[in-house]
Amino acid sequence: MPADLTAATGDPGTTRALAAAVAELARPGDVVLLTGDLGAGKTAFAQGFGGALGVAEPITSPTFTLVNRYEGRLALYHLDVYRLDRLDEVADLGLAEMLDDEAVVLIEWGDTITPVLPADYLEIRIGLGEGDDDRVFSFTTVGGRWSLRERALGAALTPWLVDDGAGDGAPC
Repeated sequence: MPADLTAATGDPGTTRALAAAVAELARPGDVVLLTGDLGAGKTAFAQGFGGALGVAEPITSPTFTLVNRYEGRLALYHLDVYRLDRLDEVADLGLAEMLDDEAVVLIEWGDTITPVLPADYLEIRIGLGEGDDDRVFSFTTVGGRWSLRERALGAALTPWLVDDGAGDGAPC
């Protein structure tokens, strides 16, 4: 059963801090999906995530390049699949090769390509909150890789966890 955790932030800096906490759990071969409306904060999340991996260069959205590769303690591939029209175009991006490269793959709009993804990933849905900079994050582990880290994920997210009404708000 996938874990569902809900967290919230109030500004882009806090979003980057939350992402950095998640990145500390990243391992080679991990896939992380970022979903949410335009302007939800997917790139801010990617910046915090990459920064925690030791990426020193600026992280920008790969909207037009589709894939950016960054070096840190782990290689990071940052994909934006918003502009892909067909699932078979994912193969052209070389996702299998990226995973073979022992890298972490962070995919913006990843929910649009789940049928062609590996069976293990962390899905992060980013929603808009009440205030202009408020964001709500829903974390779902899919498959064994991230499921084995559910408790660690809950602990890493403790400063930002909220009770979503489905439970007591405590980490899994």
